[in-house]
Amino acid sequence: MSLTIECQARPEGVNPRALRRDGLLPVNLYGHKGADSDVFVVDYKDALTLLKKVTPNETVVEVKTPDWSGTAVVREIQSHPWKRNLLHLSFFHTDAA
Repeated sequence: MSLTIECQARPEGVNPRALRRDGLLPVNLYGHKGADSDVFVVDYKDALTLLKKVTPNETVVEVKTPDWSGTAVVREIQSHPWKRNLLHLSFFHTDAA
């Protein structure tokens, strides 16, 4: 079973709360450029579907961005403490296929 998520470029200067209101979830991608990281957005519903199938730090996911494609694991999931809404996801690049 292949798990894939499509990332879009994050608009400059847009508040994360405004992105969430529009159905987008802020995402960071670490490790694919050494010490640098990139910020993206994904569709909120796609993120929920993906998270039902993954185990953080274990399940390898194919991540596709506008200028990079590779494998990563979900490193961190941030959610509201009592509403349980997703707030942010972090992916970390891995060399595993």
